Amino acid sequence: MVLESLINAENAESHPLRMFLFGILFASVGIVLSLWIFKEQASLVSIFLTVFACIPLIYHTIRLEEKKEIDIESEKKLLKEHGRAITYFVALFLGFVVAYTIWYVFLPAALIENLFGIQQTTINSINAQIAGNAISAKFFSQILTNNIKVMLFCIFFSFFYGAGAIFILTWNASVISTAIGSFIRNNLSQYASHIGLAKVAGYFQIVSLGFFKYMTHGVFEIIAYFIGGLAGGIISVAVIRRDINGQRFKRIMYDSLDLVLIAIVVLLLGAIIEVYITPRLF
Repeated sequence: MVLESLINAENAESHPLRMFLFGILFASVGIVLSLWIFKEQASLVSIFLTVFACIPLIYHTIRLEEKKEIDIESEKKLLKEHGRAITYFVALFLGFVVAYTIWYVFLPAALIENLFGIQQTTINSINAQIAGNAISAKFFSQILTNNIKVMLFCIFFSFFYGAGAIFILTWNASVISTAIGSFIRNNLSQYASHIGLAKVAGYFQIVSLGFFKYMTHGVFEIIAYFIGGLAGGIISVAVIRRDINGQRFKRIMYDSLDLVLIAIVVLLLGAIIEVYITPRLF
């Protein structure tokens, strides 16, 4: 009851930086407990423990956003209010990414295998699928289709499990962090072997490159996933409250559809950056 009681939904929307720090805390506690108690299964257990800490906060946030759907008449103001929730969701996610990346970079290799083994297998599978794909319309279509598929999973998980989308997003945070952490460790190793440990600035440059390489486009994808998850969660709460008759439910469905369309546009922008811009920068 301690972690999930540290902050409530109303305060979270006003303090995104605090949510970033809570993201680091939730993920780190999950990692420590999973390595301590379930060392051999830490890859998934750490995700579940992080999700458990977030579920009350996410659930109450979705209930709050569904209430806004009823109380706020202006569509523009309503989207602005939803934007506050998305901002703190993204801050929470970035906290996860920072925490998982730090642990990946500094843990011994044996513990990394326990904690990030399944994530590394996932990355290898993704790399095998896109290997040999040059920048092309087909590659762009593959990326966009895959991202839309993940967004649909977020919508369905939120609809059927309330705060269920946080599991997919926490998993994605761990996968992204594995890619970033692997990039940083490999480049730090090569950098140290060539010029030694004296050039501290070079280390910071490699760390920055690791984050920007994956987050330049990744932040757009995560925003879209959270928007989709929020839409699914709002519909779910409306159904639970039996607000399925009359104009209120129609309005909720209309606003949720707006959120989904916005999410698709954000995914489209993210795919353009991933396919046509990120390869040229990194």
